[in-house]
Amino acid sequence: MANNSSLVGSEIFLLQFRDTVIIVQVLVIIFLCINFLLIITFFRKECFYTTTRYILFAVTLLSDSLMLVISDFLVIVNYLEFTMQVWICIIISGLGIVYNIVTPVTLTAMTLERYVAICMPLRHAELCSTRSTMHCILIIHGFSSVPCIVVLSTFFASASLSFYKQHRLCTGELFMLHRWQDHVRSAVQEFYFLIMCGIIVFAYLKIMKAAKAASGEDKKSSRKGLRTVILHGFQLLLCLLQLWCPFIEAAVFQIDFMLFINIRVSNYILLSLTPRCLSPLIYGLRDELFFQALKNVFGLYKRNI
Repeated sequence: MANNSSLVGSEIFLLQFRDTVIIVQVLVIIFLCINFLLIITFFRKECFYTTTRYILFAVTLLSDSLMLVISDFLVIVNYLEFTMQVWICIIISGLGIVYNIVTPVTLTAMTLERYVAICMPLRHAELCSTRSTMHCILIIHGFSSVPCIVVLSTFFASASLSFYKQHRLCTGELFMLHRWQDHVRSAVQEFYFLIMCGIIVFAYLKIMKAAKAASGEDKKSSRKGLRTVILHGFQLLLCLLQLWCPFIEAAVFQIDFMLFINIRVSNYILLSLTPRCLSPLIYGLRDELFFQALKNVFGLYKRNI
């Protein structure tokens, strides 16, 4: 009787998990379509790809789209229990780790751009030129690559050559061969969490101070910048909370496997998909210039259809 109950429970769980995977596919397709439309809009006006905040916005759209494709691919192959050689998983997961960090780092850079625009307006043109933005993008990718380098370096130091040719499910746990590797990853993620939170708080306080001291049009601009920083802060908080997911999941894994799967899927939807749908809201809808260009692109597509 107990075995029958267990089998029924497992079947119900698999059906629920299948439904969740289907829902995730729908959400990912919707987000990718929205991002694609926004990227097209970005390239249709010169003022967008010559302005720092729009360029950084495009970076978040591209990194979010790539991250959605990679993470969704891993969701599907793991749901189907499809194994792959470890070296292939290293390439896919490496890209995933890098672009999982690119978005919060870019959001931090966007917050600093708003800080410069409002608190240092006379130096904004100099500090936020197109050339400086290109250098900033290189720095963002370099800074975002450090966690990936750390994780893979500790893995390469521990894994035997024969391990790379083995067929395994491609998950983050694959790279944690020893307990100390998990501690190293945790230390790097906590460091990033503190640095980016510190920058957000600093920019928020400075812009709030400027908003109180400003008057007229400057006061309106400062308040709008303050709201943007708050939205960036919320989006960044969701992204940074994702850095803590491995700790929660590792603790739950020791208690109950089905609960572990449910929490992992919930974390993916709430802390991976949700922050990546806020970028279109912050710049695609709130920014009047970009919203007008988006309406023109959408109207063009409707006429073609």
